[in-house]
Amino acid sequence: MQRIFLDTNIVIDFLGERESFYEPAAKILTLADQKKIKVYTSPGSVSNTYYLLSKYENAKVALEKMRKFKLICSISIMDDKVIEKAINSGFKDFEDAMQYFSAIATNCDVIITRNEKDFKNALIPVMDTESYLQRFKK
Repeated sequence: MQRIFLDTNIVIDFLGERESFYEPAAKILTLADQKKIKVYTSPGSVSNTYYLLSKYENAKVALEKMRKFKLICSISIMDDKVIEKAINSGFKDFEDAMQYFSAIATNCDVIITRNEKDFKNALIPVMDTESYLQRFKK
């Protein structure tokens, strides 16, 4: 089963039901719910998403969304080794470095993000939701 890492922006697109971005993110999460893929996100993505959702929605509603999301999404590894690799990497954005090395440590096969350019030296495929869904159908 393919292991997919969801960047923070994809988690926010899904849980925040962002117009134009929600539908493809929901399709990926549906694949996970159907046990066709396994999805992961980082602990930082969970906390950042909750923070943003709670600013725009009721905190109780945001927490319930996080609870339901956690039923279909596993949490990736974020440990000393991941942080050390991120610190010593050539990434311009430290958060992206942490996401990338967390996905690698968790043995993910692909990273799904709307910021593909931020992962230009990745050793695993990096793509947006639409590209992944097209590739998944093949």
